[in-house]
Amino acid sequence: MKPIRKSNKLDNVCYDIRGPVLETARQMEDEGHHIVKLNIGNLAAFGFDSPEEIQLDMIRNLPNAAGYSDAKGIFQARKAVMHYTQQKHIKGVTLEDIYIGNGVSELIVMSMNALLNTGDEVLVPAPDYPLWTAAVSLSSGTPRHYLCDEANDWLPDLKDLRARITPRTRALVVINPNNPTGALYPESVLLEMVAIARQHQLIIYADEVYDKVLYDGATHTAIASLSHDLLTVTFNGLSKNHRSCGYRAGWMVVSGDLRDARDYIEGLDMLASMRLCANVPGQYAIQTALGGYQSIDDLVAPGGRMCRQRDLAHALLTAIPGVSCVKPKSALYMFPRLDPKVYPIRNDQEFIAELLQEEHVLLVQGSGFNWPHPDHFRLVFLPHEDDLRDAIARIARFLEGYRQRAGTQA
Repeated sequence: MKPIRKSNKLDNVCYDIRGPVLETARQMEDEGHHIVKLNIGNLAAFGFDSPEEIQLDMIRNLPNAAGYSDAKGIFQARKAVMHYTQQKHIKGVTLEDIYIGNGVSELIVMSMNALLNTGDEVLVPAPDYPLWTAAVSLSSGTPRHYLCDEANDWLPDLKDLRARITPRTRALVVINPNNPTGALYPESVLLEMVAIARQHQLIIYADEVYDKVLYDGATHTAIASLSHDLLTVTFNGLSKNHRSCGYRAGWMVVSGDLRDARDYIEGLDMLASMRLCANVPGQYAIQTALGGYQSIDDLVAPGGRMCRQRDLAHALLTAIPGVSCVKPKSALYMFPRLDPKVYPIRNDQEFIAELLQEEHVLLVQGSGFNWPHPDHFRLVFLPHEDDLRDAIARIARFLEGYRQRAGTQA
């Protein structure tokens, strides 16, 4: 029998958060090594439990969750999301404009599958959450990466964004709060991005899954609250704000001017129906999560666990010679820079693999987030403070050895 090969649709698809280096880590674990995994924002693995009231609501509703739900989701969940859009000042959203999904990931892929034809282009930030780039490529589109400016708190470089637009550009992806940088976009920047989308008749796709994971008293503005005249598709869910990654409960909201989008919405409806429905037990968590006490506020407040760990990770990383890092205003990650004069890295995946082999710490290289230079990595700051100190000490020890082998000085 001749070799069975994967589809060529996957040729430009990668997801290095769970990529080749993770496979090496798994092999090392099989050999008995303990690996410190700072590669993924899996909150439960670090002792961040989902709120008890969410768990209880799912348990109580299990007898009602054995059958398929409506393709777009149960009434209670969509009603709660609709109320949430009102809190975020997004106008005109009805129940029919809301789709519940098996996490935001499923809905991102669905939204791209429904839109793109071969050669269509989508503007995606660099660095990005790599599922966006993968979903565009998988849907026969072409991702065009606009740069975010590290020297300007990782805000989008609007000049670079404009330069990436061509007659084939269909949409603009805005990841705010941003993964992997932790940037939070001010309203002034969002308004400029909306103006660009308006000028070029682009759809806005807004990934806002960290909109409650905010530090230092920061507030989040939903871009859909500023783009009432444009088709805007907003994504959110329980995974991060409510520490419920495994429940796979996310949603997608279609808002703005829908008059010219009926055919696209018909495509979304078709894809939603084809997967029958989202995980029903997880849907029963949404109303309670959105309407109940927001315990995330305690975690991100000064003195809260997430805030303390962010502050500690930032202080420890930036104390390493040749390492700088914009302090994140949101989310769960650091995206530090390694000075190329101190760390002349040619292949950042190999660099991360060497760190894993030597120090048993698993990170993700910057190129895994479609950053164009081999000088960054992403670190999850979810471990307890003692574990963070140990992990970053291992990273510092590896970097010191790397400097010695390279013959460079900070």
